[in-house]
Amino acid sequence: MKAVLFEAFREAPKLVTLPDPTPEPHGVVLKVEATGVCRSDWHGWMGHDADIALPHVPGHELAGVVVAVGREVTRWKPGARVTVPFICGCGACPECHAGHQQVCLHQEQPGFTHWGSFAEYVHIHRADLNLVALPEGMDFATAASLGCRFATSFRAVVDQARVSAGQWVAVHGCGGVGLSAVMIAAAAGAQVIGVDLSPAKLSLARELGAVAAIDGAEADVAGAIREITGGGAHVSLDALGHPVTLTNSILCLRPRGKHVQVGLMLGDHATPSVPMSKIVGQEIELYGSHGMQAHRYGAMLSMIGSGTLDPARLVGARIGLDEAPAALMAMDSFQSVGATVITRF
Repeated sequence: MKAVLFEAFREAPKLVTLPDPTPEPHGVVLKVEATGVCRSDWHGWMGHDADIALPHVPGHELAGVVVAVGREVTRWKPGARVTVPFICGCGACPECHAGHQQVCLHQEQPGFTHWGSFAEYVHIHRADLNLVALPEGMDFATAASLGCRFATSFRAVVDQARVSAGQWVAVHGCGGVGLSAVMIAAAAGAQVIGVDLSPAKLSLARELGAVAAIDGAEADVAGAIREITGGGAHVSLDALGHPVTLTNSILCLRPRGKHVQVGLMLGDHATPSVPMSKIVGQEIELYGSHGMQAHRYGAMLSMIGSGTLDPARLVGARIGLDEAPAALMAMDSFQSVGATVITRF
């Protein structure tokens, strides 16, 4: 198969030919039809993830067709159109037994713990637990975004923050995760404020339901949000993962507000300082949010099927596998409006 491979962190990945994968007894092999280029992949390429063993094939938000099935798999047959959460549960630990596969104690992550989807084929572990069937009318580029950015935002907004109609919600960082959060929070009836450095992304945030947009370069982002909301947001999400957006997210909240950390904080940003006096004095709630379980996809897919949510609007550039190395290396310095998706292999 053709695949994108890097043999050293921070060195240019290459398009190479590798052996096709074969399924483990509990797994399946998918023919990859679309896979997103995500900032998490960039973190992996930079060497920020201890699970990655070199050489490595990145890629974790994907959609495709089952082409081979392990002997223990009972729910899936070749030809099935599927996607998969970027966190695959083991099915045996206490967290999996409780339905919390997104924090599985022995989780597998395509593109991190094993070779990923920047390739023509990818192996997925524990298929009966982790695969999600796609609606027939959904195109693969849209479906690829569900495994990471959109599903992650859905859980952050709906399950962790429990956003409700009339609340003020601030979203710091309007990349793929942030724009997804804007759309989902607006669909829940919230009044959403988008924050970003890019005028194009702020414009799209307004189109997706944001009632206000703030340039992240402003001297006092948190103060601007408190003024717009008349006292502070009820919920604020850091959808980027940076000390500045983390701090602004906490400081923009009203008393007893909720901060949800969605963007990864890795590398030099792994141990940021936080405004603890605000957290303690105003009883701010802090939540992490890490992907979404396969069994929760039904609620999200129902909202997509009814037209309440339209993740297709978040798909940006569609590129070929040969363009993936350059797109991956540029993730931290430039992101196109919407999600960049590999659709040509």
